[in-house]
Amino acid sequence: MSSTWHHAPVTTALIYGEFAAREAAGESPAYENLAVAVSRDARLIGLLDTLPPAKRQPNLLFAAGRFLGAPVTDPPAFLEFAAANWERIAHEIRHRATQTNEPARCALLLPLLAALPQPLALLEVGASAGLNLFPDRYGYRYGDHVLGSGDPVLDCALTGIDPPRELPEVVWRAGLDLNPLDVTDPADAAWLQALIWPEQDDRRERQRAAARTVASDPPLLVRGDLVDDLPALAAGAPAGATLVVFHTSVLYQVPDDRRRAFTDLVRTMRAHWIAVENPTVLDHAGLPHPPDERLHNVLALDGRPLAWARPHGEALTWFGDRP
Repeated sequence: MSSTWHHAPVTTALIYGEFAAREAAGESPAYENLAVAVSRDARLIGLLDTLPPAKRQPNLLFAAGRFLGAPVTDPPAFLEFAAANWERIAHEIRHRATQTNEPARCALLLPLLAALPQPLALLEVGASAGLNLFPDRYGYRYGDHVLGSGDPVLDCALTGIDPPRELPEVVWRAGLDLNPLDVTDPADAAWLQALIWPEQDDRRERQRAAARTVASDPPLLVRGDLVDDLPALAAGAPAGATLVVFHTSVLYQVPDDRRRAFTDLVRTMRAHWIAVENPTVLDHAGLPHPPDERLHNVLALDGRPLAWARPHGEALTWFGDRP
């Protein structure tokens, strides 16, 4: 994911430097060190600059490297590997996306999903393998408050509101993605694991547990465009259920004109719209300052910003109306 609030020209080197400082610092020493090394390596920066801008992001480069066996915990060795294997890495980058299917983001969605009229029909845009379509099947721990008994149990530091008291009732779930992934396909499963940062074994196991849930009851995953194909998929939601269209860390990968077309479309639909996106992606006026200097996304309902959310679901800081 590209960083936010740039004041200098957004060069590829700056993106990697800010990724190190604002996203990887305190979360992944390996990626912090690797991003700094890439930011200072003119040869690799030059290779990255031959890619479309959306394909130059750190998470995509590092995941493609890990997928191909690059030594991501050894920056000098990684730089040599990348230079020697650039065509293979560039192929993976061009044909894949940062479909970081982090089930812990369900802990960010749950306060809103539990407060909406039940039952729910969930439609996720940018669904990847569909792990976030099962918020009713997981367990949650908001501080001392535990909810649900499913696996995995998702931990989230929640401030500003009380935690939800009940899980939502989901009667229909569907996902839309340009390249939906299948958790039972070995290559797709390996790519999902490659997207998880090196030290984060807890995230790896959490993803495996969520994948077992998905494999036991596969959702409807449709290959399609978030504008052209959304209405037809939404039309399949059952009558009497509250339709919820949602997405998490997706729109930064969408060109500006298609992003505007999507937001114009979703505002006209008979559905609630939940977005968890970088604050530069959607135009939210008057946002308060985030809790700290680390990267925070904005949780919004029907276009109204409500909370700051950490990217992997580990914290939610409420500042808006109560759900």
